Amino acid sequence: MGVKQAIKRLDAFPRAEEHLLQKTQSGALVSVIGLVIMATLFYHELAYYLTTYTVHQMSVDLQRGEILPIHVNITFPSLPCDVLSVDAIDMSGKHEVDLDTNIWKLRLNSHGHITGTEYLSDLVEKEHEAHNHDHDKDHHKDSHEEEHTHGFDDAAETMIKKVKQALANGEGCRVYGVLDVQRVAGNFHISVHGLNIFVAQMIFDGAKHVNVSHIIHDLSFGPQYPGIHNPLDGTARILHETSGTFKYYIKIVPTEYRYISKDVLSTNQFSVTEYFSPITDFERTWPAVYFLYDLSPITVTIKEERRSFLHFITRLCAILGGTFALTGMLDRWMYRLLEALTKPNRGSGFL
Repeated sequence: MGVKQAIKRLDAFPRAEEHLLQKTQSGALVSVIGLVIMATLFYHELAYYLTTYTVHQMSVDLQRGEILPIHVNITFPSLPCDVLSVDAIDMSGKHEVDLDTNIWKLRLNSHGHITGTEYLSDLVEKEHEAHNHDHDKDHHKDSHEEEHTHGFDDAAETMIKKVKQALANGEGCRVYGVLDVQRVAGNFHISVHGLNIFVAQMIFDGAKHVNVSHIIHDLSFGPQYPGIHNPLDGTARILHETSGTFKYYIKIVPTEYRYISKDVLSTNQFSVTEYFSPITDFERTWPAVYFLYDLSPITVTIKEERRSFLHFITRLCAILGGTFALTGMLDRWMYRLLEALTKPNRGSGFL
């Protein structure tokens, strides 16, 4: 018997007799408010527990000898597709002119709408073959002079007329696709460098009339991951009555994104600075849009993690217990307030 009494003394939740309990309307109102608050806080705490958060870590980049994919989607509203070329060069000495690997071109009318069906980048390559161009040429002056001595053939004349008509109609071009380059520092640029310099002179009547206005819809160096921000997406650079060369200096940061499912996505993020050099009457260079990139020696690892279940239970107990205690205090205060307000009325009634 003594053991049972000792156990009863440990009860932290003593029960009152039913006839001693009094239920009030104010208590019911406080109870409903408390239940609503507890349900709302429980829902938000559960959602907070189920959502993941990211942890960033940095380490030395140990990757080597891999291919760097460059996703390009750029519109040139003032240059036809026939004159645009995509060239790439890297520190290893590899120089590719007018790339046609996974690069597409779409002709645009003056309103920016796509005309025709599909236009592969080898459309320009076919024109180059018609002009007996070599894809490995280095744009030296002597080679241009040698071609000029032979004059323009019929294909070149036809192309000049075609491009001039396209310029008069306000045609533009969208260049998009993926460039697979060596994973070393380098650059790629979009310009009219694929043309013979004398053909370009006949078409544009000088470098100052080459309008390299452009809109960058997408420029990235790998697949997208949640929360990534590519700073050049949506960039528009429109020139009026002037021309020049745009240079984007890009610092690529190798990145690994580790999902909560343990899957790993290898990609890259980057920062960029921009420089514009206007064309003067004394320059012999032609306008272009350059993207000069370099690789950071640091790899960023982004890991998805979820909060621990014990942490969730601890916060849940604190929320529910705190709300219950607060509503209990509020109920007692309201009961005493109503009791204090009704007592004088009762006393005056007896008088």
